[in-house]
Amino acid sequence: MNLIYYIFSAEGSFFDLEKLPGTGYSYAMAMNLVTGATGLLGSHICEQLVRLGQPVRALVRNGSDSSFLESIGVEVVRGDITTPDSLPAAMSGVDIVYHAAAKVGDWGPWQEFVTATITGTANVLAAARDAGVSRFLHVSSISAYGRPADGVVALDETAPLGQNLHRWSYYSRAKIEAERLVWATHNAGQMAVTVCRPSWLYGPRDRASIPRLIRAIEAGKAVLAGDGENRLNLTYAGNEAEGCILAANYPGAVGEVYNLSSDGLITQSEYLNKIATALGAKPVTKKVPYKLVYKVAFAMELLGRAFGRKTPPLATRYAIWLMGRRCYFSCEKARTQLNWQPTVGYDEGIEKAVAWYRSTCG
Repeated sequence: MNLIYYIFSAEGSFFDLEKLPGTGYSYAMAMNLVTGATGLLGSHICEQLVRLGQPVRALVRNGSDSSFLESIGVEVVRGDITTPDSLPAAMSGVDIVYHAAAKVGDWGPWQEFVTATITGTANVLAAARDAGVSRFLHVSSISAYGRPADGVVALDETAPLGQNLHRWSYYSRAKIEAERLVWATHNAGQMAVTVCRPSWLYGPRDRASIPRLIRAIEAGKAVLAGDGENRLNLTYAGNEAEGCILAANYPGAVGEVYNLSSDGLITQSEYLNKIATALGAKPVTKKVPYKLVYKVAFAMELLGRAFGRKTPPLATRYAIWLMGRRCYFSCEKARTQLNWQPTVGYDEGIEKAVAWYRSTCG
């Protein structure tokens, strides 16, 4: 199969995705397959592709709710990345694969991460290669960088992976191993690959962080980890999806990796209090020393592991570090090479996320 469609302006740079429909710029149709399509990022990739008029197929496990995908016209194929025999039918006629499926979170046994994230990625790569897929967009994570040492402020795509991982950093470890598989396939000349490393995502259909934050804020139990002035690596899922689509279609992105890690400058305090404002709740002002809350989270992890908890404790070191870390991850490469710019700002995105929560979970 030939590569597909390019999104360029007359000057040769990428066009704003919001302006594409009806501009007169032509782009060829491509069959797109999205794994992890019922998740936060996967569903937004599907949504953005549909808005661009592209045919979209979603690989969805039996029992998963595909009603949103079907409502926007996505073709749903039942299958599982951990079941290789279910993948050839999904790959038939596909030009671009967006591989967003993985075990997400900071809790659970290592074998679950191996099965879903590492073995699952190997299965999808093999099926895509055998089907002659032209482009493979792999969704990794900035968590693959690990936990940089204190004093490291800004990191770009040249930073080493797996820094200072603790014993139970299963999500990060699995993402690193999955990336190695992807690059091995690319380096062997078997497929044209691009890797995107998202940051902390939020938005409509976020069933992980937004509900927990809203419940804590409404109950008056939310606190700031540290002074609250640290910069967050935070991205609206729709903006992230646009970046993935740009990367998957730009010829110069083959063999490249991009941090799609920030929509701009926002601090921990600003984020929590923008949510509080959207809820009409009291501001979040209570501060807990970062080192103290990190140690408490470690104690909770130890107890949770000792007693075989199936669900994560109230706090984990990963969650506290996500909220209170001082380092940030540069997305200048994506800004420069892909012309990736956020089309939804923090105020609008947070209002959309809170509105979705109220209509769905509230």
